[in-house]
Amino acid sequence: MRVLVVDDEPEVCNFFRYLLEWQRYEVTVATSGEEAKAHAGERRFDVALVDLKLPDVDGLAVLRHIKNVQPECEVIIMTGYSTIRSAVEAIKLGAYDYLQKPFEDIEELAALIARAGQAAQQGDATWPPVEEELGFVIGHNPAMQRLITMAHKVAPKEITVLIEGETGTGKEVLARFIHHLSPRAQGPFIAVNCGGFTESLLESELFGHEKGSFTGATATRRGVFELAHQGTLFLDEVGAAGPSIQVQLLRVLESGEFYRVGGERPIKTDVRIMAATNVNLAEEVKAGRFREDLYYRLDVAHFHVPPLRERREDIPLFLDFFLHRQATSMGLAEMPRFHPQVVNKLKAYAWPGNIRELANVVAHAVAMSDGTTVIEERHLPPKLLGALGEEAAAPPGARAGQADGEVLPGLLEHWASEIVTHCQAALGREEGRLSLPRLLAQLREMEAGVIRQVILAALKESMGNYQVAADRLETTPRVMRYLLREKGKKRTKAAPK
Repeated sequence: MRVLVVDDEPEVCNFFRYLLEWQRYEVTVATSGEEAKAHAGERRFDVALVDLKLPDVDGLAVLRHIKNVQPECEVIIMTGYSTIRSAVEAIKLGAYDYLQKPFEDIEELAALIARAGQAAQQGDATWPPVEEELGFVIGHNPAMQRLITMAHKVAPKEITVLIEGETGTGKEVLARFIHHLSPRAQGPFIAVNCGGFTESLLESELFGHEKGSFTGATATRRGVFELAHQGTLFLDEVGAAGPSIQVQLLRVLESGEFYRVGGERPIKTDVRIMAATNVNLAEEVKAGRFREDLYYRLDVAHFHVPPLRERREDIPLFLDFFLHRQATSMGLAEMPRFHPQVVNKLKAYAWPGNIRELANVVAHAVAMSDGTTVIEERHLPPKLLGALGEEAAAPPGARAGQADGEVLPGLLEHWASEIVTHCQAALGREEGRLSLPRLLAQLREMEAGVIRQVILAALKESMGNYQVAADRLETTPRVMRYLLREKGKKRTKAAPK
């Protein structure tokens, strides 16, 4: 195996030369980024050990160059504690892993280099079969493949993880996957939804309380920071935590200590924190609703789970997985399957509730299929059938699958074209005169449809959040609901008495 060592410190280069040559590796040393690039252009390497801080260029630039000229070469970034965030960024750019200086476990260091060399020679990595155990379908989506590659590399590291994504995308399942691959896998995994408690109740849930600390505290109670000792604590919807909780979370992350509610002595805890949010925490920091120092403490390894509409190619895999799970739980002799036409319709649906919604649809369809082996459209939930019908009849700019932020512009462009068409049609055929009464009648007829489609498109972009949609449309949720209820219906003239 050929190894390239890139570091400006001679003692580091000598250390790796002795260690690796003793294991019969071919070692080439470079003390600068430009020298490393030159070596990479002259000969092939299986593994490259690259220091993040070089005197002439950034280690990430060397990483990019090596992966560009030798994609099969596995790069391990060497970094100090203060540059861990950059090391995690290196993994996103294709690094195999990172090493933290100073090197303490020589055996683990040698094992890491050996694994990297094996990966370079064998090609694509294979992931452990976690679908059955964790309900985690990886699929074929490129963004998801990159996410899992990074998760696999971050899992053994004792760093905090922040997972962003829409509701129902599987953020907790990803956290369990990381925990499953970490050295804490035998310890507890405890999940807490920060949005499900008031601030006082959340404080007690996280940190516990002493007997008599408040009305109703009839006994001492341990919080999840104690219960998750030597394991992983998953804080879902962390953006919903109030200012007081944020301060206490920051203290735990910095010192590993906390106080029970009403307690007088600090309690030590050894937990790995993973947090998840369905809102953009960076925007929450700018708005002053989330502490910047806590955000940077949580956001060491950052993951964004793509919504289901961006991984439509994986929908058949999810259908098979949930069908198998339903068939097993119901004791069915034969696993049912979806009719191909139904699968195509489900792949075209926007899935605002993401994977959670899909799982519920499969459960409903299996229950309604009454033992038949082929699930047809009539077995789907009525609400979904209605949504599929609406999407099929929607104008081109508002159909499912259009990227967020593009629905409204496309919709308005469509209706602008329609208005022009109606104006042209309103022109009198004779003498080219404009029939104003005809034009007004046609525009009134279009009004209800335009308003309804604009509001529905805004709600689609905001994943059903009326307040966000109202802000975009410069109105209020109350007005939107009124327009959907009243303007969305065609008015009929009263019958003559």
